Amino acid sequence: MLSKVSRRGFLALAPLALAACTSSRGMPVAGVEPMPYVDPLYLEMYGAMPEEKFPIPAFNPARVRPELLRQVVYYPTSERPGTIIVDPGAKFLYLTRGDGQAIRYGVGVGRAGYDYQGEAYIGRKAAWPTWTPTATMIAENPELNAPWANGKPPGLDNPLGARALYLFQNGRDTLYRIHGNNDPASIGQSVSSGCVRLFNQDIIDLYNRVTVGSKVVVLNTGLAAPNDLGYI
Repeated sequence: MLSKVSRRGFLALAPLALAACTSSRGMPVAGVEPMPYVDPLYLEMYGAMPEEKFPIPAFNPARVRPELLRQVVYYPTSERPGTIIVDPGAKFLYLTRGDGQAIRYGVGVGRAGYDYQGEAYIGRKAAWPTWTPTATMIAENPELNAPWANGKPPGLDNPLGARALYLFQNGRDTLYRIHGNNDPASIGQSVSSGCVRLFNQDIIDLYNRVTVGSKVVVLNTGLAAPNDLGYI
């Protein structure tokens, strides 16, 4: 049992002890990287999609550069609303809105020498598509691609991800795609064989906003991107 003196000392120190516990709450811990703040809207936007045929897991938006997340930006253009404009140099895809603004998506693009440039249109849309490597892709990497010469079934490990938009010119398939992917770290990089890849959550959003016949413009690289106006 505490003596009167020690009890008085304990009671005197108790507020300081409590204050110390309270003040340490939320304080950074040495050697631990603090979690960046993420707008709750983005946590919802890039959350899990369990209702999909192949349930899509969430990913943490804090793991990518903020400019690569879906948002509305100032983007005046003479193109009609609903046109897709891809800027490979800036690693952005824009969906024009007709009010001086566009929805901007971060993308991954083709390696040097693999980029598609020019105008096309969406000739076909597919949810959870089958992926079939081209003859060139098989010749370049037969070990990786030859087993799928007749097509790789849809799923979370399919290179086209959850959705695909097929680019056509003059009624013919260009073999270039705008599609989802299962590697968020590849967005903002030049790693693909010429196709344009988005976060799975973003390709589903884009897929739902465009129609077969929508115009697609792929710019020359190196053009400046507009400033952000906010989120969607």
